[in-house]
Amino acid sequence: MSVFPHHLPPGSIASSSRRVFLQAGGLGLLGVHGLAGQAQATPAAQLNDSGFGRAKRLIFIFMWGGPSHVDTFDMKPHAPAEIRGTFEPIATSAPGIQICEHFQRLAPLMDRVAIVRSLNHNDPAHLSSAHTLLTGHLPPVNKTDAIPPGPRDTPHIGSVISRVMPNPPGLPPFVTAPWIVSHPAAPGGKAPGQNGGWLGRTYDPFLAEGNLADPHWSIPSLALADGIPLNRLQHREALLHEINRQQLALDAPAIMRQEGEHARAAGLLASSSVRSAFDLSEESDATRDRYGRNIHGQGVLLARRLIERDVPVVSVNWHNDGQNFWDTHGDNFNRLKDTLIPSADMALSSLLTDLTERGLLDDTIVAWVGEFGRKPIINAAAGREHHPFCYSGLLMGGGIRGGQTYGVSDSRGYYPDASPVSPHDYNSTLMHALGINPEMTLLDASARPHAVYGGQPITSLFT
Repeated sequence: MSVFPHHLPPGSIASSSRRVFLQAGGLGLLGVHGLAGQAQATPAAQLNDSGFGRAKRLIFIFMWGGPSHVDTFDMKPHAPAEIRGTFEPIATSAPGIQICEHFQRLAPLMDRVAIVRSLNHNDPAHLSSAHTLLTGHLPPVNKTDAIPPGPRDTPHIGSVISRVMPNPPGLPPFVTAPWIVSHPAAPGGKAPGQNGGWLGRTYDPFLAEGNLADPHWSIPSLALADGIPLNRLQHREALLHEINRQQLALDAPAIMRQEGEHARAAGLLASSSVRSAFDLSEESDATRDRYGRNIHGQGVLLARRLIERDVPVVSVNWHNDGQNFWDTHGDNFNRLKDTLIPSADMALSSLLTDLTERGLLDDTIVAWVGEFGRKPIINAAAGREHHPFCYSGLLMGGGIRGGQTYGVSDSRGYYPDASPVSPHDYNSTLMHALGINPEMTLLDASARPHAVYGGQPITSLFT
């Protein structure tokens, strides 16, 4: 018995509008994810041993740039020095599983983590491989950094989930922080696969952007522009309503949608519960310190706050501050040791601890993964090049059995030796945990059906 129907046309949701555009204090518009409408699901499926439908929420931690698998979660201590590098493996709370010595906080929690060590594909480009990972489907043009996002892209998994799963009252169903990832050296700029794609902008994420570690950080779209008071905004909303009423005969469906978008936007501004959900200052100093007073740490903390309020999907994209991007073509070991791993270690370990203590880990699935790994051979700049042919990703919670590895890489970490896993499979595993029917198709704007699953879920990972 599946939780969600097999086939959902574009108009099957109660409201056609989830993406609204708003600029407080004026009639201009700034992107805010709409709140109304949800897929009508059949009664919940019976949980089974494969973990189908165990998870209710997803935190997708995207390690943009490609972390080195042989320096983090698939170390090769017996390989030649030019392969293994300078780091040593350490024991963890999971018998027989070792990880990099610099993941000091995560090591005692590895009994809650599954490592997939056989992720692989053949795309060395950042942009197109990001699309494949985030959507579980190949992009319209593969193996390229030259193609920006477009309407033919497959929707981000968060967009699909916000399309088919129940949405939280008063909050966006899909939030991305702290930015839409892009690569400064890529001609295409932003990576495709991060928005609603062929589902349309209605299913784009709500963007919580900026430096979340800044003590004064807030979401611009939830702030009133230029000090304009709320009653003035409401007056302008009433004026817009009257204009729309007069134009109704010209294009009734479009005007009605626009009115609904503005009403929900104004509701966001007026909602203290929405403002509270995104207000990191409500956390104690000790908690904020524990996650790390940096953009990534505070982004992961925000994800925890949002899923506590039943936001179905939060995507935390590793930021690019010009220093600690995971694309370590040079100075790989110092960058990992000094900036990259410490921030990742603090954030992920704190998230696992909090989810466990708050009883949320069992029904929240957490993904930690990049678009590819790094080549095992160390280059002349003490860095590692792109390597999509074998790398590692983590899965936690949502019925995933911790303290295990899945798949095996060869002795150098070049290729899978057993149980290869594609990004399509990894993405499908998340959908499986969330109880999405593997036979489901969705229609694009031209009424063409698209399969939601692009691969096979790894059901043996589940309890």
